[in-house]
Amino acid sequence: MAEHPVETSAPAGADAAHTRGSEVAHGGAEHHGPSLLGIEAAGIVSLAMLIVLIGMLWKKVPSTIGKSLDAKIEQIRTQLAEAETLRKEAEALKAEYQAKADAAGSESEAMLARARAESDAIIAKAQSDAEALVARRTKMAEDKIAAEEMAAVNELRALAANAASKAAARLISERHDAAADQAVIDRTIGEIAAR
Repeated sequence: MAEHPVETSAPAGADAAHTRGSEVAHGGAEHHGPSLLGIEAAGIVSLAMLIVLIGMLWKKVPSTIGKSLDAKIEQIRTQLAEAETLRKEAEALKAEYQAKADAAGSESEAMLARARAESDAIIAKAQSDAEALVARRTKMAEDKIAAEEMAAVNELRALAANAASKAAARLISERHDAAADQAVIDRTIGEIAAR
C-alpha cells in the first residue's frame, strides 16, 4: 500500500492574500527603516563616521597615536639595546668563567701529577726505609744471636772448667797425700829458682 504525501503548502492565492493582509494591517503603506531628515539609517551611520573622523583629525588624534607609537618603539629599542648589552656581558662572563674552568682543569691536572709524583717518592722512601729497618733488625737479631751463642759457649766453658777443676781436685785429693804435695811444691820451687 503506497502512501501519498500530504500537501502542506498553501495555495498560491493564499500567499498573495497574506501579503495584502499585512499591508492592510499597517495602514496599506510599505514599511521602511527609520530616517532622519530623509536620510536612511545607512546614511546616518556614514555621516556619524565622517563626523567622528573629522573630529579625530581636528584633535590631532593620529599624530598623538603616532607619537605614542614612536615613544613605544623607542622604549622597545632601548630595551633591545639593554638586552644586547646584557647578552654581551653574559657572553663575556661565560668566556671568563670558561677560561677559569679551563685553567682550574689544567691546574688540577698539574696538582694531580705533583701529588702522584710525591706519593711515588713517599712510597719509594717508605720501601727503602722499610728495607733498611729490616736490614738493621736482621743485623741486630744476628748480633744478639751471636752474643747469646758466645755467652752460651762461655757459660759452657766456665761450667766445663769448673767441672774439670772439681774433678781434678777430687782426683788430686784421692791420689795425693800431704807428702806427695810437698814433693810437687819442692819441685815447682826448684824450677822457679832455676830460671
